[in-house]
Amino acid sequence: MKAPRGTQDLLPGTVETWQYVEAKLRDISARYNYKEIRTPIFETTDLFKRSVGETTDIVQKEMFTLVKKGKDEYTLRPEGTASVVRAFVTNKLFGSPDQPTKLYYMGPMFRYERPQKGRFRQLHQYGVEAIGSSDPAVDAEVISLAYSIYKSFGLKKIKVVVNSLGDAESRNAHREALIRHFEPVAHELCQDCQTRLHQNPLRVLDCKVDRDHPSMKTAPSILDFLNAESKAYFETVLEQLDALGVAYEVDPTLVRGLDYYTHTAFEIMSEAEGFGAITTLCGGGRYNGLVQDIGGPDMPGIGFGIGLERLILALENEGVLPTLETGLDVFVVAQGGKEVEVTATRLLQLLRIEGFKADRDYLGRKFKGQFKQADRLQAKFTVILGDDEVERGSASLKVMATGEQVDVPLSAVADKIRELSEGAAQ
Repeated sequence: MKAPRGTQDLLPGTVETWQYVEAKLRDISARYNYKEIRTPIFETTDLFKRSVGETTDIVQKEMFTLVKKGKDEYTLRPEGTASVVRAFVTNKLFGSPDQPTKLYYMGPMFRYERPQKGRFRQLHQYGVEAIGSSDPAVDAEVISLAYSIYKSFGLKKIKVVVNSLGDAESRNAHREALIRHFEPVAHELCQDCQTRLHQNPLRVLDCKVDRDHPSMKTAPSILDFLNAESKAYFETVLEQLDALGVAYEVDPTLVRGLDYYTHTAFEIMSEAEGFGAITTLCGGGRYNGLVQDIGGPDMPGIGFGIGLERLILALENEGVLPTLETGLDVFVVAQGGKEVEVTATRLLQLLRIEGFKADRDYLGRKFKGQFKQADRLQAKFTVILGDDEVERGSASLKVMATGEQVDVPLSAVADKIRELSEGAAQ
């Protein structure tokens, strides 16, 4: 049997990279005062239809909806924002005096789409949501946080692209202009775009099939339809980004793929050669009406999502993944009678209690085979026990890097390993 198409098994030797990435993301989140939230992997289907949007590709084509049981229908979460906002409303986090509520999440998402390089049907995302403030400085902070994540990993070939989608008044004016623009050529567009044109014309700009159609290049820009309030808001966001030292490009064609976005939208892209056709690493934006749409008070929010598979792909592509230490501190090599076996078991437990990563042979290998296993496990030290050593109440401690070997009382093995380790580190 094979893993389902579009999924992968993360095995030892690979999973350490994921642990490294996850630990770094948690550290950066704490520095920006974002707290972790963990939501269910599935939610009611209606949550995603109401938040993500009925006309989006996610809802129409990509959701993994479970078999209906009773009157409720559930869907494996395709993205994180809707679930976090639902949890924000359900648990009345809006009642906290500490606003905005700053949260981050990390875990699997599910989208039924064609698997390709860096894109899976079970994908993993890290994301943040800042709910409760309409200050443009929060937009800039969120973008800066995303940018800082990529820079902290050592990535250099990235760029930040921003746009404004404006408020409801601005979007409505832009919507009408888009319909007028595309109607004469609608018959030349794909079937999806023909359907979207009157339902949600902004989605036409995000079409992958028709992106090279001449009408796309001449489509009305949202920036030309921003009212005074929306324009001032966007200008303040850009001023704040300048203050934070975040370099960016303004791209009026950037719309993102979800219906809940208002005002600021942004993406971070890789400019590294050989990364592939899909260069977006991260995307996000402001969603001022979403909390109310899900049943909460009228509170603004902004956030982003990072695909961890694509982050790791970018790290590999730029050659900035560090060499991760995965070896053991100690391997206990034991061969002899019953007393040797019991002593090895006790010593191994003591070493683990003392904080060392330690293991031993459980297949009855001879000394030579056990040393080979210690090498494969990249053990820094081996503790050698035989009948003679146990009778003397000692063990032979070997430094694997140098071959140096010393006899040590059994009661002092842990202290001697610590002493030699500290000496080697100086």
